[in-house]
Amino acid sequence: MNFNQNHQMIFAKNIWNKITVFFLFFFFALAGNAQILEPVKWNSKIEKKGNNAVLIFDGTIEKDWHMYSQFTPEGGPLALEIVFKNQKGNYELIGKAKEGKTRTAFNDVFGVNETFFEGKAHIEQEIKIINPNLKTVDVDFDFQVCKEVCINSNKKFSITVPSTFKMDEVPVIAPAQLDETKRTGLAIDTVKKEAEVTKDQTVKAETEKEINEEIPAPAPARSLWSIFFIAFLSGFAALLTPCVFPMIPMTVSFFTKQSKSRAKGIRNAIIYGLSIIAIYVILGLIVTKIFGADALNALSTDVWFNLIFFVILIIFATSFLGAFEIMLPNSWANKADQQADKGGIIGILFMALALAIVSFSCTGPIVGTLLVEAASNGGIAPIVGMLGFSSALALPFMLFAMFPGWLNSLPKSGGWLNTVKVVLGFLELALAFKFLSNADLVLQLHFLEREVFIAIWIAIFAALTLYLFGKITLPHDSPLQHISVGRLYLGLLTLVFTMYLIPGLWGAPLKLISAFPPPPQYSESPFGVGGSGNSGLSTDVKGLPEGAELGPHGIMVFHDYEDGLAYAKEIHKPIMLDFTGYACVNCRKMENNVWSEPTILPILKNDVVLISLYVDDKRELPKEEQFVTAAGDKIITVGDKWTDFMISKYKTNTQPLYVITDLEGNNLHTSKPTISYVSAAEYLKWLKEGIANFK
Repeated sequence: MNFNQNHQMIFAKNIWNKITVFFLFFFFALAGNAQILEPVKWNSKIEKKGNNAVLIFDGTIEKDWHMYSQFTPEGGPLALEIVFKNQKGNYELIGKAKEGKTRTAFNDVFGVNETFFEGKAHIEQEIKIINPNLKTVDVDFDFQVCKEVCINSNKKFSITVPSTFKMDEVPVIAPAQLDETKRTGLAIDTVKKEAEVTKDQTVKAETEKEINEEIPAPAPARSLWSIFFIAFLSGFAALLTPCVFPMIPMTVSFFTKQSKSRAKGIRNAIIYGLSIIAIYVILGLIVTKIFGADALNALSTDVWFNLIFFVILIIFATSFLGAFEIMLPNSWANKADQQADKGGIIGILFMALALAIVSFSCTGPIVGTLLVEAASNGGIAPIVGMLGFSSALALPFMLFAMFPGWLNSLPKSGGWLNTVKVVLGFLELALAFKFLSNADLVLQLHFLEREVFIAIWIAIFAALTLYLFGKITLPHDSPLQHISVGRLYLGLLTLVFTMYLIPGLWGAPLKLISAFPPPPQYSESPFGVGGSGNSGLSTDVKGLPEGAELGPHGIMVFHDYEDGLAYAKEIHKPIMLDFTGYACVNCRKMENNVWSEPTILPILKNDVVLISLYVDDKRELPKEEQFVTAAGDKIITVGDKWTDFMISKYKTNTQPLYVITDLEGNNLHTSKPTISYVSAAEYLKWLKEGIANFK
């Protein structure tokens, strides 16, 4: 091989190595940004409306994500903020921006009603153009989109006003000339190139078609199964009331005696059971049809809705406790009985209707409560609830008709039936205060704060315990010579539950009932009595290092990276970075449900230096600390600074985000560098592995 050939081979090899390195770098760069999420895709346009123009913004939201509306109140998740950049001297806003279909639900973490988009977001703003030479309308959207994690995003629109857009012409639709997306602090250039415009316009036509189609909200499958199960148990509870239980042997005996054969008796009993199911399912269908699938959900966060159902449940509870009976008109039962005498399938159907009417004084409060609870879910939840309730109610009639010998094993009617009814009354009474609490939280009246709510429940369940032990008697109770073993066990269970509630007055988290009382911060003593209770709040405390505060559960926390790093070096402990947000729901859930675990809390207090960096902190940085990223993004606020730090360092834009580092900022995890919204067990394992790698 001569010198020239050898030189050519070496040159070719060097070129190949450079190409290989380039592609490796390219793919690593792609992988590095793989976690930068953008769950909302936007399109914008301008339309003529009379002498004005309408700016239209359409966003397609990925499944299971939701974006908060501009009408979400302060103190909750981050509301959509719309900023018109070049409004002065160019155009005037006609009213407030209008929104398309949204949902409203009560957020028990923040104690407010939150309004949000699911599936799609549609926003319109009418403007009056006052500058005939206006070329573009520049608009910024600041918004939060959440699933298991939350993302604070910024969307820039520069919508071209066509030169032919005169107020006396026919309507014109113009696409946005510039559609630039910026994730706050993202250090990459995302401005579309001219070569991409044609492709984007093609994609846009298809996207707009999808946006205009109705995108259903994700079905709450778990909630529906939960409602069915609770309703099924409620149906069994209704069976054990004085109005229903005695009807089982009477009705089954009627079918078996009146039928010419056992097979026919079984068939009639099955038809009877299915008729009961049909009656209650139709009731659920009527409720859904009258109020609408989503109106019930919206009503569930309404103040008057909650107050009305508080009163209704108090009336139901008072009836169950024996003050009076809730009865439907006797004429209804008489007419149903007359139709039942005709026999056949129609007669059986009317027998089922007569049962529903006659037993209403016992089943009515249970059915009413189920419908109220189902209303909180909206959709077909009332139908599912009635299906579960009626299935449990009808099942014994069908089973005992198939096996009549089982009737001999049924316990005899007696005072125990009234005991079941009274216990249900106590439960209804406790549930009623949940609705009153919802109204108080929405109005922020602070009449029914956490301590008062828990005290009421302690009183209710303590009274129930005394009743079960025979220390309290009510109007319809039979004389009690002794209590049964079953009643004793139930009394012990309620006694344990009552004792479990008591520490909640001093700030205990009470995780078993976390969905019922107001959140810890909605209380007279957010830190608990003596400042040691469960809290999602923080406050300055004397004697702490400079820049430190007491955070959730009394954990010492820094909110500035440099302050926290200096202290960690001083005491030689690893750092746990907590990228969080004031309006991050799942951040609060992690703090309330995971950080409070007895296996995790001591580690956060003693083994790491916690630095919580709020990406939605709107405080403006000093002028000398403000800067512009390589992509031209302005870092103006404290939140911008921490978001840029999170994205540039850890290649993600989601919160909560947890990282364990050494004193040089190096990640102590190799297999799982960061972690987000996870279970307590997984979080504990990750925490221990990271700390173990610290030297």
